[in-house]
Amino acid sequence: MEEIILCKLGEMVLKGLNRRNFEDRLVKTVKRRVKHYGQFKVYVRQSTIYVEPQAEDCDMDGAFDALKVVFGIVGLSRAKACPKDKDAFVDCAKSYLDAQLSAAKTFKVEAKRADKSFPLTSIELSQYVGGELDEAYPNLQVDVHNPELTVRLEVRDYAGYVHADPEPGAGGLPVGINGKAAALLSGGIDSPVACYMIAKRGINLELVHFFSYPYTSEEAKEKVIQLAQELTAYCGRMTIHIIPFTEIQEEIRRACPENLFTLVMRRFMMRLSQAVAEQTDCKALVTGECLGQVASQTLEAMQVTGAVASMPILRPVVGMDKEEIIRTARRIGTFDTSILPYEDCCTVFTPRHPKTHPTLAELEEAEQALDIQGLMERALAGIELVKVTVQDPD
Repeated sequence: MEEIILCKLGEMVLKGLNRRNFEDRLVKTVKRRVKHYGQFKVYVRQSTIYVEPQAEDCDMDGAFDALKVVFGIVGLSRAKACPKDKDAFVDCAKSYLDAQLSAAKTFKVEAKRADKSFPLTSIELSQYVGGELDEAYPNLQVDVHNPELTVRLEVRDYAGYVHADPEPGAGGLPVGINGKAAALLSGGIDSPVACYMIAKRGINLELVHFFSYPYTSEEAKEKVIQLAQELTAYCGRMTIHIIPFTEIQEEIRRACPENLFTLVMRRFMMRLSQAVAEQTDCKALVTGECLGQVASQTLEAMQVTGAVASMPILRPVVGMDKEEIIRTARRIGTFDTSILPYEDCCTVFTPRHPKTHPTLAELEEAEQALDIQGLMERALAGIELVKVTVQDPD
């Protein structure tokens, strides 16, 4: 029997009558991710997704690596199938895990008997296979508490499976199972992390970026596209809605008090993002705001900037400190791109003394000098759409 990939499901196994919807969504995602690596059969049984190669030229390494970043998978293993017989389990473990068994000093065997017609209990099968391996490998000692190697046996409907410790998956929920949201993506560190974290909760994303040429360069726009491309490994394919923002910022600078500039700008961003969200059937906005990090991210500032939106505003990194956000950015691969020295529109016309404790009344009074509807219509008419998809393997 051939080697396969076993993907363990996470919190979705606790779902009730709608659990099938979660599993079906994840199976579709897994099929899309592995199709670049050959012909695979993908199906779900007993809280596990099976990924079986259907041809000898399937790239198992590539498929395994691709699945490690799929939300909804909590752990995954490369496993060897064998007949459901106690001695077949022993032989399979010796052949498939020989290098690991020869290198380890301590081990234990764990068995899971999903097929209750199998004549041995899980404990009996573990004891039998463990005893045989202990005799076959003099270097090994049994350690049931802190083993260097755990040999895992699974007795399932169609076959038995042997594998070692699973590698951690991305966890979370399948992207798209909880609907869509519009995420504000800048060129900084925080917003890509926010996109990653909200996608992990099963949200499909439309991305919104504000571009202020010539105050921000074409390289700055390419940087954001690169960030979005890097996020597709986790978030899947997305569309970036690049909104021209120069006229709006120039009008704010001309007509509004300097200390309110950033706040008025943020209110326009929320209005425009909601307009995109409504056009694309999104039910929420997502920002990378982190409480107290900058002047526009005080409680009062977030209250007045969010007041223009009628849909929920999700702030996944609001309670994280900067070091936590940076660690996450490094782990998901966006940090190096985020720190490239190309400024985004948030740094254009930055006030010398920004207001940190604004009131809604003073923001609304300042905006009376602006043609809000006209500025928004012209910005929305100039949107550039850029689609990013999960890249094929080289």
